[in-house]
Amino acid sequence: MAKEFASAGDMEEKEISFGEIAPGCYAFTAQGDPNTGIIVGDDSVMVIDAQATPVMAQKVIDRIRTVTDKPIKHVVLSHYHAVRVLGASAYGASEIIASDLTRRMIVERGQQDWDSEFGRFPRLFQAADSIPGLTWPTQTFSSSMTLWLGKREVKIMHLGRAHTMGDIVVWVPDAGVMFSGDIVEYHSACYCGDGHFGDWPKTLDRIAAFEPKALVPGRGDALGSPEMVNEGIALTREFLTTLYGSVSKSAEQGRTLKEAFDTVRELMAPKFGSFAIHEHCLPFNVARAYDEAKGMDHPQIWTAERDREMWNALQG
Repeated sequence: MAKEFASAGDMEEKEISFGEIAPGCYAFTAQGDPNTGIIVGDDSVMVIDAQATPVMAQKVIDRIRTVTDKPIKHVVLSHYHAVRVLGASAYGASEIIASDLTRRMIVERGQQDWDSEFGRFPRLFQAADSIPGLTWPTQTFSSSMTLWLGKREVKIMHLGRAHTMGDIVVWVPDAGVMFSGDIVEYHSACYCGDGHFGDWPKTLDRIAAFEPKALVPGRGDALGSPEMVNEGIALTREFLTTLYGSVSKSAEQGRTLKEAFDTVRELMAPKFGSFAIHEHCLPFNVARAYDEAKGMDHPQIWTAERDREMWNALQG
């Protein structure tokens, strides 16, 4: 019997958690759904990742208003994926910040990604008709930029390709807190459909070099101690290297994509099979790993039609 497509059947609401992981640094999490980070400065608030719709974003705003009435001036997009960016209009921020590469990806594949992700995970797009259109950054940068929320310094950096080519992290030096977006996950599968397996572990090394005291991953619980941060980075690295090691070996041996999928699925199931969205991500992850192993550096664009074709070929 064929598996139901991606997360189309996952309609159960998740329990939201909102907690302070360091002074003025908060994590909005929901049992493996996309996380949002919040930084409260002296005079304003910064939000990292916006949720998929303005209605979903309002849930974040409601939590923010339980701890501060300061204006939300900056929304930072860790990368271009629809579930991260399409709710940005709700915050009324004067600046929406992303990397130059993220803006390039919105131009190249933003609408296709929106259509793709809506089909894969409709629950995350509550009140989809409230989305005014693609989210466009008002400010971009190539490698790094520094903002001051009053006296509070915030560094926004592109440390290398990983989950996408345009990923950025947000670092709060006075608190030792890192907001990693989907470069780091915790007990959640990494989505690698737009990833760069050869670069991703090196980008993890650069995050680890900051020695964060706490870290908010893209999905999963906030990591509130250096020990948990190290665990989260290690789990992410192991997930990636296990997946790519197996798929690249299959590609080298001339196995088909389906054969590579079946092999890596069996290999990963004991440790990672229980991770959030693992089965959802696996066909797209294996397809991208196979492409990269065959020498394709720039990921193919996922469309709603290609999603279904790949799912039926591998999970059907």
